[in-house]
Amino acid sequence: MKSKIHIFLIFLFIGPLASAQSRLPFLQPADSLHAGRFWTSVSAGTALYGATSVGLYHAWYKDFELVGFHTFDDMGEWEDMDKVGHFFSAYTISNISFQGARWTGMNRRSAMWTAVGVGTLIQSTIEVMDAFSAKWGFSWADMGFNTLGVGLFATQEMLWQEQRIIMKVSSRFGGYPDIPVFSEDGGVESSLRLRALDLYGSNPAERFLKDYNSQTIWLSANISAFQQNTPTWIPRWLNVAVGYGADNMYGGFDNSWMEGEASFRLSANDYPRYRQFYLSLDIDFNRLNVKNRFLRSLLYALNWIKIPAPALEITSRGGIYFHPLHY
Repeated sequence: MKSKIHIFLIFLFIGPLASAQSRLPFLQPADSLHAGRFWTSVSAGTALYGATSVGLYHAWYKDFELVGFHTFDDMGEWEDMDKVGHFFSAYTISNISFQGARWTGMNRRSAMWTAVGVGTLIQSTIEVMDAFSAKWGFSWADMGFNTLGVGLFATQEMLWQEQRIIMKVSSRFGGYPDIPVFSEDGGVESSLRLRALDLYGSNPAERFLKDYNSQTIWLSANISAFQQNTPTWIPRWLNVAVGYGADNMYGGFDNSWMEGEASFRLSANDYPRYRQFYLSLDIDFNRLNVKNRFLRSLLYALNWIKIPAPALEITSRGGIYFHPLHY
């Protein structure tokens, strides 16, 4: 489940920025380019990038065989939840980097291209590490979705000088049944719960980062931003969100796995994998009229998380469901 480093990277980038801005007034964006702030940002960014790259290598790649540069076609793996994860991460890191660049006093165009470079660099670093790992490989599909994420940020900045469509994530932390399953030769017993624990972890933090079955990635668009004469009864912070998820996944391309020497394979009829499409409402926290600097920064730090709200779900199996409150 290496791919869930994307959301972890958002924690690394957004936490220091939001907390610093809330406590230290002098960290508000400068009116013009400030040399001290610029070199502080360059130094801090370089240190964070280096430490993160080393940390990722030791966490994900060190214990696996290293080989020559090679590619890997992983389109369709995890029902493409990994791909929308790349889309989400590239967009969010670019957006956060833009705010940091603006703090130094950069003009909007320079800050935008800086953010595009940072978002592309970080995501590409992961792909290059993959390219030399025997377990994975360089994925052109991943790079394509990285480009889409960076492009979504840059296009909105060029068109509107604001982010009218933002990307968010939510997780409902659904439970896994303790249903026994047997190896293909019938000699070893396991369960869906044990398989899920091995894949997705057990505590809420692990589940939020790793659990593709519970996760939904959203595009959240602000209603009033797209209407010049918005009716007064529509709050300026109200968004409409479309989401993508998938369920019944206990393996990458199919529901098969190994436990020691035992091979397991779930029947596609009993455990069909399927995709989920959602329509819901959301809140853009950045458009709330909040005066307190600390609270405003806190809301900014949380604006990449989709709030629980009523949602309509349509599945690739043909089902249509209404959720009074979807996480």
